[in-house]
Amino acid sequence: MKEKDVTVQSATSGWRLLWTKDFGMLWAGQAISQIGDGLSKVALLWFVYELTGSALKMTMIGLLQTIPPLVFGPLIGVYLDRLPKKMVMIVVDLVRTLTVVLIPLCYAFDVLTLERLYVLVFLNSIVSTIFGPALSSAVPLIVDRSQLTSANALIQSTTNVGVLLGPALGGLGIAVVGVQNVLYFNAVAYFISALCIIPIAVRDSHVVKRLEVLSTPIIKDLAVGFRFVFIQHRIVFALMITAVLYNLAISAFVFMLPVVAKEVLQVGPLELGWIWSALGIGMLAASLWLAWVPQGDFRNRIGRIAKFLAVGGLAVCSLGLIETPVLASTMLLIGVIGGTTSVYYPVVSATLQEVTPEHLLGRVFTTFSTGGMASSMVGMAGFGWASDEISPAASLVGIGLALLLTAMVTIHVSRRDYAPATT
Repeated sequence: MKEKDVTVQSATSGWRLLWTKDFGMLWAGQAISQIGDGLSKVALLWFVYELTGSALKMTMIGLLQTIPPLVFGPLIGVYLDRLPKKMVMIVVDLVRTLTVVLIPLCYAFDVLTLERLYVLVFLNSIVSTIFGPALSSAVPLIVDRSQLTSANALIQSTTNVGVLLGPALGGLGIAVVGVQNVLYFNAVAYFISALCIIPIAVRDSHVVKRLEVLSTPIIKDLAVGFRFVFIQHRIVFALMITAVLYNLAISAFVFMLPVVAKEVLQVGPLELGWIWSALGIGMLAASLWLAWVPQGDFRNRIGRIAKFLAVGGLAVCSLGLIETPVLASTMLLIGVIGGTTSVYYPVVSATLQEVTPEHLLGRVFTTFSTGGMASSMVGMAGFGWASDEISPAASLVGIGLALLLTAMVTIHVSRRDYAPATT
């Protein structure tokens, strides 16, 4: 009976994080912020298209949001490791509040030009690039090591909530209050996120070291981070390889959803919305499940995501091989794909937080972010070309095979030994 009680307590401990002051406030702020992000993505694209009537100028928004992680990621990691994570997150949210609210304000006073809009979007993208690694670096300073996987899964669930609710609320907001006014809600969401972070207690044991590091040359700090990821720690380098393969496949799959709707299923935008919802529901369900189950040891965790990625890869291949797909069965498959592939990042993030010394967390997570973004761009371009030149089915099978390859590499990683960070 006692053994059963221990198992139940271990399984439910992740959910209990939501009722703790520090993590509960962090989660609430992120949920509100992610919904605001979902509002903004719809509103901003629609706003630019309405303002210019040009699809090309609209796609510049996506480009401006992609450049900062690629160009500034490693440099941001160096400064992130020199600064208190809590302060960084608060400042970033306040700056994002300002950059977003300036867009509708400038429009209201008739001083908003396309160039100024691009500048504001670019500034917002730069500071947003900082927030993700800062959040990942702060999580192990807020929760116990045994709760890292659950904490990361719950943080990921806020993204899933944003994907499910944000676009729908954005479309409703555009219809009711006007496209530019929807951006005010996004600004308020960022501000509330900053307020939620203020009372959080973040353990910071490297104040003295940080003061010493401030005099260290930037290039030397960059080299230290790269050396840790690519040379010193084999587990981190192995996980970097899996992250590159994973992003290569999963970003291309998300990019292919409109193609699946139009070319494979031959349905319209309404059904595409249902497909997106199926993906989001699968992702949210997996995140909530991952927060509930016991964390387990390294081999069990990494082995688990390998099995899930294998199922996801087979599901994507099946989606490409079905000759006469039906909307209902396709939505079910996409829900399975969303669920099986979304266990990857919480587990990998928890492992990185365990093996990385606190003073290197920023550099490690920005390096992973930069590598993931570059891989995503290659995947979207490569599989997009395959879809146009060969067929959507061939592209889907290729994506599925890439996920299966990721699963195979991940299985190999799970057989390695690793040492948790002691500093």
